[in-house]
Amino acid sequence: MRIIAGTAGGARIDAPPGRDTRPTLDRVRENLFNMLQGEIPGSRVLDLFAGSGALSLEALSRGAALAVMVDHDRQAVQVEKRNIQRLQMEDRTRVLQMDWRQAVRLLAGEDSFDLVFLDPPYEMKDLRDVFSALEPLLAPEGLILLEHEAKAEIAVCDSFEAVRRRSWGYCGVTFFARRG
Repeated sequence: MRIIAGTAGGARIDAPPGRDTRPTLDRVRENLFNMLQGEIPGSRVLDLFAGSGALSLEALSRGAALAVMVDHDRQAVQVEKRNIQRLQMEDRTRVLQMDWRQAVRLLAGEDSFDLVFLDPPYEMKDLRDVFSALEPLLAPEGLILLEHEAKAEIAVCDSFEAVRRRSWGYCGVTFFARRG
């Protein structure tokens, strides 16, 4: 895998070994970030189920101010830390090795996030609890970007609406914003 563009464009990053992590493909990341161009500079990013941290690192490379990466898997967190160090982004990152619920509780009361990347295991199709928990952490104009199986029906809480969808083969991405 590699960082597509920005200050770290072209740099290689690692993915955790095994099949428990499903890194976002380079072409999906490239298209996703092309759609987000105006949202990235100066943004605060939360990456739940971060895996390799590729989405956060791409955002930082393109001008995000800060990224918090969360994953419960020890190997994934070790890979994230190595990738951060390799790209010299330690001053703009925070890595939390814990369950998403613990992370959301820990982050409550801190500054809000402009972008939230969600790349949960594909078998997680009911994300109402996740979206409800994220609501107080999301900036008023913030977006949640959910990566999912292209044809999957995902349940989210009623206070969010899908504002954009795209798919590339088996992979789909849906952008969610607060209703109203």
